[in-house]
Amino acid sequence: MQPQLAAETIRDLRKLTSKPINANFFCHRPAQVDAEREQAWRARLSSYCGELGIDPEPPPRLNLPPFGEAMCRVVEETKPEVVSFHFGLPDDALLSRIKAAGCLVISSATTVEEALWLEARDVDAVIAQGVEAGGHRATFLHDDLNGAMASQPGTLALVPQIADVVSVPVIAAGGIADGRGIAAAFALGASGVQMGTAFLLCDEAGTSPLHREAFRQVRDDDTVLTNVFSGRPARAIANRLATDLGPLSEAAPDFPLPMGELGPLRGKAEPQQRSDFTPLWAGQTGALAREMPGRALVLELVEEATECFRRLGRGEVA
Repeated sequence: MQPQLAAETIRDLRKLTSKPINANFFCHRPAQVDAEREQAWRARLSSYCGELGIDPEPPPRLNLPPFGEAMCRVVEETKPEVVSFHFGLPDDALLSRIKAAGCLVISSATTVEEALWLEARDVDAVIAQGVEAGGHRATFLHDDLNGAMASQPGTLALVPQIADVVSVPVIAAGGIADGRGIAAAFALGASGVQMGTAFLLCDEAGTSPLHREAFRQVRDDDTVLTNVFSGRPARAIANRLATDLGPLSEAAPDFPLPMGELGPLRGKAEPQQRSDFTPLWAGQTGALAREMPGRALVLELVEEATECFRRLGRGEVA
């Protein structure tokens, strides 16, 4: 979101609940504009444009600035109880202002090295994001993002190793979709869990009809880590674009430029009920998602996890 919309959204949410809220922001590096690379990527998309009858003229460059001065002012004005970051943290001066506003700060780590880096910068908790998680990898300490994907650990391996070396709470993320996963995360040393894919079929989720339809049929091996949608590796349901050009391509322009290039293709294909060019973000536990109101799902998850703890306490197996 742009800063003004972010401020309005937080204020609107305040009218709906008195509970603590979490505002989440990206801390990516600004895209390195490379006209030659963008033109070459556009050429790879040209056959799709011809197929859909789209003007070959390049669309306006997508502007998605990282967290900066304007967004920091939004945080200072709206004071969300928690501010979380993806792709690292903002610079120290901005981070100090966020903490001075009374906000807890959390961020995602995909390796022990990243978790230690975050703790050294005084975060209040670390999100341990395993390779199973849907959406963008939080990886931020390596320039070779595509190469880093080959060695990223899964949640089962990552959570206990991070929990062993940091003193702040660890939040497990990736591959957790039911009470069994929640109980497992706590057994590994997590103090909480972060779940996304599990909620994509909930009534309140902003999941599009095309995304929902693909999601209802997803299996455990239907997702891939791909950078062809945004320029950064992210887990999504494999579709035509990810299969044709990826899943990981060294030719993709910097994040977030490819998203702008896909706008015209999506604009033509989606009304035809085609998700060929749509990023269908999903983790590896999509088949475990349930269609129900969010509140009902949370209560069910709590009940399932509690029963798992009871059985384990009695020495029973699942």
